[in-house]
Amino acid sequence: MPRTPKHRDLGGLDGPVLVFGGPYSNLQATQALIAEAQARGIGPDRMICTGDAVAYCADAPATVAALRDLGCAVVAGNCERQLAAGAAECGCGFEEGGACDVLAAGWYAHADRTVGPEDRAWMGTCPDIVTFTQGGRRCAVLHGGLSDISRFLWPVSPAADFEEEIALTSAAVGAVDIVLAGHCGIAFQRQIGDVTWINAGAIGLPPHDARPETRFAVLDAGRAVIHRLRYDHRGAQQAMRAAGLGQGGYHDTLTAGIWPSEEVLPEELRRG
Repeated sequence: MPRTPKHRDLGGLDGPVLVFGGPYSNLQATQALIAEAQARGIGPDRMICTGDAVAYCADAPATVAALRDLGCAVVAGNCERQLAAGAAECGCGFEEGGACDVLAAGWYAHADRTVGPEDRAWMGTCPDIVTFTQGGRRCAVLHGGLSDISRFLWPVSPAADFEEEIALTSAAVGAVDIVLAGHCGIAFQRQIGDVTWINAGAIGLPPHDARPETRFAVLDAGRAVIHRLRYDHRGAQQAMRAAGLGQGGYHDTLTAGIWPSEEVLPEELRRG
């Protein structure tokens, strides 16, 4: 952990808390998520984004505007950090020269061209970790990990990897009962000792399961439920084509539900 993480505490939150990750410049999914929260009676004060507002899809400025207008807490993802710093690449943690790294060059360049200085400045203010309490349980929200913002933690990752991140989180903000994270794009829950690790998934791309719906989580009374998000995925796909993002395969992911490469996935999670 190269620096002291920027921390925001929301205090006690009463009622269900909606946690979502990876809007990924997908305006249609972001709008659908906001509508879903409204339908559930969950206000922006009980909504938290795990980061990467901007990534694969077409509408980076409009997606950031929707989140900023909403006013929910947003944890910094690697894309926020990189764009705020004026970096030349996404910092996603992909293998250099691999398929995901090559594909990222296209969508990151599009985001870099379209995201303006005011939005970059806002990204620079996003905390690395957000905490809150709910029903007597202390919860922490981060992106990938505190050891590495782009750390991939999967449902099949070794318990020791989670234990390391939980220890770093506790050292940074005090003991926690629940960690909510993002980055890997696949929603899951896993019990690590006394701490529940919950990945809320991503709303901007489906989780490589051959369906177009994406995922978000609702935490209530210490129990998380992972929900599917239905949205205008064909509209988001058309926006990608119109923006010149129809060559890398991620536009097909929006409708087919399959990632263009499995290289980042552990063997156990590959479709074969």
